[in-house]
Order: sequence, then C-alpha cells, then structure tokens
Amino acid sequence: MTYHTYNCQPFCWAAGGKIVKQPPMASMGCGLRIQGDDNLQSMIVGTVMRKIKSRTWKKQRYFKLQEDCMTIWYKSKKAGNAHSTFSVNDVETVREGHQSEVLLSIADEFPPDRCFTLVFRGRRGNLDLVADSADEAQSWIKGMKKLIENLENMGESEKLDQWICEWFKKADKNNDGRMNFPEIRVLLKMMNVDMNEHHAHRLFMTADKSQTGTLEDDEFVLFYKMLTQREDVLRVFQDYSGDGQKLSLRDLEEFLRDEQLEEVDRVQQLAMELIERYEPSDTAKMLKAMSIDGFLMYLASAEGSIFHPRQQSLYQDMTQPLNHYFISSSHNTYLMEDQLRGHSSVEGYIRALKRGCRCVEVDCWDGPNGEPIVYHGHTFTSKILFKDVVIALRNYAFKVSEYPVILSTENHCGVEQQRVMAQHLNTILGDKLLKSTLDGKIPVSFPSPEELKGKILLKGKKIGGLEESLNGPVEPEDSLTGEVSDEDEAADIDEDSLHSNSLRRMAKKSKQRLSKELSDCVVYCKSVHFSSFKHSRIHSKFYEISSFTESKARKHLREAGAEFVHHNARQLTRVYPSGLRTDSSNFNPQEMWNTGTQIVALNFQTAGVEMDLNDGLFSQNGRCGYVLKPDFMRMSERSFDPEVPINREGYRPLSLCIQVISGQQLPKVNIKESSVVDPFVRVEIHGVPLDQAKQETRYIDNNGFNPVWYDTLRFTIHAPELALVRFVVEDYDKASRNDFVGQYTLPFSCIQQGYRHIHLLSKDGTSIPPASLFVHVRITNLV
Repeated sequence: MTYHTYNCQPFCWAAGGKIVKQPPMASMGCGLRIQGDDNLQSMIVGTVMRKIKSRTWKKQRYFKLQEDCMTIWYKSKKAGNAHSTFSVNDVETVREGHQSEVLLSIADEFPPDRCFTLVFRGRRGNLDLVADSADEAQSWIKGMKKLIENLENMGESEKLDQWICEWFKKADKNNDGRMNFPEIRVLLKMMNVDMNEHHAHRLFMTADKSQTGTLEDDEFVLFYKMLTQREDVLRVFQDYSGDGQKLSLRDLEEFLRDEQLEEVDRVQQLAMELIERYEPSDTAKMLKAMSIDGFLMYLASAEGSIFHPRQQSLYQDMTQPLNHYFISSSHNTYLMEDQLRGHSSVEGYIRALKRGCRCVEVDCWDGPNGEPIVYHGHTFTSKILFKDVVIALRNYAFKVSEYPVILSTENHCGVEQQRVMAQHLNTILGDKLLKSTLDGKIPVSFPSPEELKGKILLKGKKIGGLEESLNGPVEPEDSLTGEVSDEDEAADIDEDSLHSNSLRRMAKKSKQRLSKELSDCVVYCKSVHFSSFKHSRIHSKFYEISSFTESKARKHLREAGAEFVHHNARQLTRVYPSGLRTDSSNFNPQEMWNTGTQIVALNFQTAGVEMDLNDGLFSQNGRCGYVLKPDFMRMSERSFDPEVPINREGYRPLSLCIQVISGQQLPKVNIKESSVVDPFVRVEIHGVPLDQAKQETRYIDNNGFNPVWYDTLRFTIHAPELALVRFVVEDYDKASRNDFVGQYTLPFSCIQQGYRHIHLLSKDGTSIPPASLFVHVRITNLV
C-alpha cells in the first residue's frame, strides 16, 4: 500500500526569519529556533499590554506566543490560573495605530505608536491592545504579520501538517511528547473518529515500531497515514494506472481528458505541469510519471477544486454600463448586530468593504454639535459620526477592489447638517468622490465599472436632473421640498403590519428641504419614487434609481416578472430587507437576482444561507464585487420571465449529476470529547423557481473523519446562468434539529467537472482546513 507522505514535523524560524522544517523532536511540539528574529523571540518571552474594550475598560494582560508558533496565550495578572488562547490562524490582519473606534476613543491617552488592533476572521470582535512602549508594539505588529504571512503561504499539505500537530498537542495530556493507547483513543474521538477498539489497537501496534507502548514522532506520522488511507482516491488512481503503481504521462493525459474534461489540445502540456508542480518524488518526475502521493496533492489543490481557477480571477468584461452588473451590496452597514439595540460601528463598513461589498448604506440624522450622526432611527442602536464613516470609506473603499463604491444614503437631516454632510464628503474623499459626469457632457447611459475605477458614487435625492446641473447652475431657491429619502424603513412597513399609533407616526416620512450642496454630490444615482414599470419606461432617465422593500419587489416579480427584468436592463434598482426584520435577518437574494436587480442589499453582519449565496455569487470575477448579468438580462429587446425560463430565446437546459464520494476531517459540532458527528451532505440548487431543488445523501454513523457515501444526486438546470450550487454538511439527529457542520457555495457556471475536492467553509464563510468533500461532477445537455 502506498500512503500519502504527510510530515507532522513542525515549522520553526531559522536565522534570517526563514521558515524551515525542524528535525524530529521527542516533544513533537512546534518548538522554535528564533535566532535572528528579535520580534518572535520577544513574543515567546511575553509582554504585558493593556487590553482595551472602551474608554473606561482598560486592563493589563500578559500575552505570549506559545512554542507551537500558532497560539497566543494570555492571562490577567490578578486572575490566578485563568487564561485564554486564540490561534494565529484566526487573525486576518494587524492594524497599526488608532485604527479602531475603541483606540480612537482613547487617542488622547495613548500615542498611536503604542497601539494596534488584531482583526479576527468572521464575525468575532477585534482585540485592541496598547503596549508599554513603541518598540514592544512593533515587536508584536511585525511578529504577527510574519506569522500570518507564513500561514497564508502554506500549501494544502503543510496546512494538514499543522492541523495534525494541533490535535497531537490537544491529546497529549501529560505533555511528554508521546501518545499511549488511551490517549490515542481520546484523540480519535476529538478528531471525529468512532473507530472499533480492536481495529484502532491493531493500527497502534503496527505503528509502534519501537515496541515501547507509545507513539512518538515518525511512529505517530505512520499511525496517521494508516488512519487516513484514501481508498476512494486510490480506486480512481488504479482505474487509470497501467501498472497499479504510478500514472504514466499517457495515463495522466487520459485521466485529464476523459474524467476532468480538460481541453484536448492542452492535455499533454497540463499533465507535464501537474507532475512538475505536485509530484514529490524526483524519481517519478524523471520518469514523467505521477505517484499516488502526487495525484492526491493535485486533487487537493486549487486546480483540483470544484471552482474553476480561471473564473476566480477577473475574467469578465468590465466595460459595460454599470446597470449591467450584479453589485455586492450591504444594508444598514453600520450595524454589528440587530436593528433595535445593536451596536453601530465603522467596523461594519470596514468588514463589508474587505469582503468585496461595493454598495454600503448610511442612515443619517441630525446630531449634537452640528455633526450628523449615523444610527437606526427610532431605535436604541448606538450612534456614530457620519464623518467617521466617510473616513473609513476613504481608507478602505479600494483595498480589495478598484471598482466603484456606491454610498446609499437614507437622509433624515435638516438642511444645515446636510451641508455638513456634503462638506465631509468633499473634503475627506477629495477626488475619490464623483462630482460630475466623466466627460462633462450629458450622458445617455451609465459609464462602466472600468471607467469608474477608484470612484465613490453618492446615491440620494437630487434637485432636478443631470441635464439641468450640466446646462447651468441650479438656483438655491430651487431646493427640493419633499421627501429627502425613499428608504425610511419604518415608512415601508406594510399597513396591515402596523398595530399601534406610535408605529403609524413613525411611518410618516419627513417632508423637508434638500440642500443644494448635498444634491450636487449626486450624479449617476438619483433616488426617485417608483410609480410603475410603464411610467418608468416612458418617463424615467437611466440615472434614476428606485428602491423597494423585499415584499414590494416580490409583488412586482409575481405580477410582472418580465417587465421587472426589462426595467433593470435600463435602470438600477435596489432591494432591501423589510423593516420588520428587527433581528437583522435576510431575505433570499436569489429571488431578486432572478429579476436582474443589481443592488440586492443584505445584512452582512448576519450569517446564514442568504449570505452564503451572496458570497457564492461574488466569489467569482476576482471577488471584485461586480458580476456581469447574463446577456438575456442586459438586452432590452430580449424577453425573459424568471417564472417561465423555458420561453426564452436560446433556452438550453442542462443535467447536473453529482456523486458525493467522501468527506475528510469534518469539524466537530459538539464540544464533548465523546461526541462524533453522523454526517450527511445536502446539495441545493438556487436559481429561477423551476430550478429550486435539494437532495441529500444518507447519513454515516459516527464518522466525521473519513465518511464514505458514493451517493449520486441528479438535477435539471433550466437557467444555468443564474444558478448557484450550495453543498451543506450537517450532523444528523433524529431527535432534534440537525447541526450545521460546513458549507460551500459557488455559481453553477464556475463548476469544474470530474473528480473534485470542495474545501468547506464555516457558518461565517471562513475556511476550516482541512475539512473537505470529494465528489465527481458531470454536466450534460438535455436533448
């Protein structure tokens, strides 16, 4: 039997800060040689720093980097033995200076060179720290950045090594660097394996070459290799191997052509490249062959992923009018929690923008001292300054995408503070704020995302139209008297949902004047009230944008789906969650994308299937926040009704066949060591109503480590250009609700066929290596 060559030996830091493998150590811990790296050496020794939660909560904690080079340990100086830890893997980035609201609040007390913020992945709050000196702060800032960079540069096999090391440490209760059989039994439970004790003991005895009754170093690696035999991959390998031992160049070409459906004219070149890239054996490379180890490394790589690598980069035409794209959009971006008592924070904007969001929302109200504030009106949510939101926008708008950002305003301010808003937009954003049409002429259609690179567009009410503002100055007395915002959520709660006079009073939209200064900041996104599709078709300008609550949008979809699609081929539309969603839950965005709606605004702070779909759609095209709509949604002369996709021109349904083969190292969902998951896989199709479907595999008793299904699921896809495919793993429970284990969502159009791995994501959308599914995918035309 040939095993995949795992190396459980840890990484260490050598002179000059390079990462090298350590020689075998009896401790099996990830010990460090840190000569030449003073920052990491200082982190190992440890530092007392202030942990800051607010202007009044500032407490000293002792922080140190553990010897595994992966864990930060910290404790209170007064709390006895109580301590906490977090993994370097959980830290997304390090911000220097006063770059969080908390640190800005104590800026007068501590200088920026002593302050830094650790930003965690997912929805976990930041950790704000103040060191006793600038030098100590720099040691931690530079050291953390180096550790994060090392993790980001790890290959799949190195991540697996690290994962094995972490589990070994957790199970080695007495820290002697050896594993006896009782510890191995505990480890298996911790790793989601409920193995027959006799079988586990046989593997243990086979691996115990030294016959000491314990496993250490290479013996544990051997045990792990035996535990993780990939019979599923070996079966595929031997199907194509001429001699059962290796894949010759011809064997590999046949596999790539017949199973992976790679382009015939590049199969030979690709086979050579894969051997060079993934084959660990120099002997096999010389023979132009691939071993089972190399084959598994290829299948576990990005090239072996279900998501086509070509479509993960920027591959779409970005020169079409702005309204021809779906735009990743956030609702109530300032909120970190619910809409009644939640915390407002500029961190909401930073996180959304760093996820590729290209349309963010502000609710602006008159604030004290003449400064507009942002919060959810008529509620107990906390308040932040509009000015701070604009600063965050300036600093983070184009960190992950160069393409334009739309700032959608819900404006409740009086004229004076509207002028302050305009002043902040102009002075803080400078030339990032789009203040005129690109060529100074009256346009007939939207510019493209390419032409608007690096620009921030204000969406709001405007006095007059683009034509008037370009033909001559609008007199101040022409200021618009009326509704300054179309998106007062309280006003959009359906009448039949209003149960009290106070809610009815809330629902009355304020009538007030709009300042010319703020009006002038609006160019291509003028908010207008929607009358009807017919009225818009006859009277509306391309730059006029209407907003709908989800319920109104659904009503239009039911009554006039094809007209809705036509409307969105000419103009921008924004759809946002109902004001009744006080828990910041989300509606299904797929319904709205089916109408060609570009700005489908979701509560980014709320995890769930809706945000999985949003992340899935925008995971393509370089994660730039813009996805080109299908051509039948961009052409006003074409007719497409999402309710009846079979009537469209060029209708070609497809069959999707997915064989769910196996799972690997699924995470535990219950913290009890004795608990092991009973996993099953559900495949969901999200698209036009005719395509909505879901099917499930069987569940596997007590095995989250290497469950095997070989279950085949089949779907018919009528509008493949709009379909998303979501893979969900859950822990079966016949007595109560199934627990979520992991998921992965991608556009149907981005699927690679053949034998593919799916690298699962957590509920927050962050990666959970090395958890994966192994599947076989085939897509065929339905005659």
